[in-house]
Amino acid sequence: MDKLAYTAVNAMKSLMNRQTAIANNMANSDTVGFKADMVSAKAQYLTGPGHDSRAMAVERDMQADMNGGAITQTDRPLDIAFEGDAMLAVQSVDGKEAYTRRGDLQIGPSGAMLTGDGFPVLGESGPVTLPPADRVDIGADGTISYVPLGGDPTLPQQLGKLKLVSATGSQMSKGSDTLFHVADNGTLPVDENAKVISGALEQSNVNMTSALVDMIETSRAWETQARLLKMTEELDESGAGIMSLPQG
Repeated sequence: MDKLAYTAVNAMKSLMNRQTAIANNMANSDTVGFKADMVSAKAQYLTGPGHDSRAMAVERDMQADMNGGAITQTDRPLDIAFEGDAMLAVQSVDGKEAYTRRGDLQIGPSGAMLTGDGFPVLGESGPVTLPPADRVDIGADGTISYVPLGGDPTLPQQLGKLKLVSATGSQMSKGSDTLFHVADNGTLPVDENAKVISGALEQSNVNMTSALVDMIETSRAWETQARLLKMTEELDESGAGIMSLPQG
């Protein structure tokens, strides 16, 4: 009975984590470039004297559904969508390099180029900072050009290139900051073949219908495990009752 209770409790823990991921996906169904969270787990057996007959579910690093979202045209010069598996290098809160598919870029008060959620954008030579400009454009290869304040709009100046990378073949995980990180704090090299679509954005790849179905299935699975847990309590009480019967 204790094994049944142990199994049910661990299953409920995994289901709770799955439900959290589903709820987060649904909350980000309209977030630019968002990749749906995917929860995976592995069995970790409890070792010790005797046979290793019990295992608990241990969550792996957060993974994501990397299928592309719908591309919508915005005609905004600082909006970019990424072709193929290309990703943009940004600076995470801890100062390390991370990667994103979010392309709604903006220029901060200090001239720093930021993603829509506030992470500094990295170029091939470091963080991107622009002088005051009348216009900023991003080419298909990530080249940044701008027209200085009061400058000739027909003579834009080049500032540098965004650091675009390829995620293919790399071991990456999705962090709680929604950014993608390379294993062991690694970094990816520039992908010279990476391309972006200017004046467009990639939408979230969350399928609300599938997410709702998954939420219902997870809730039903939780109820099943809760019934099993209740059953173990009843079996335990029945066993205790039998043991307390008068011995004659």
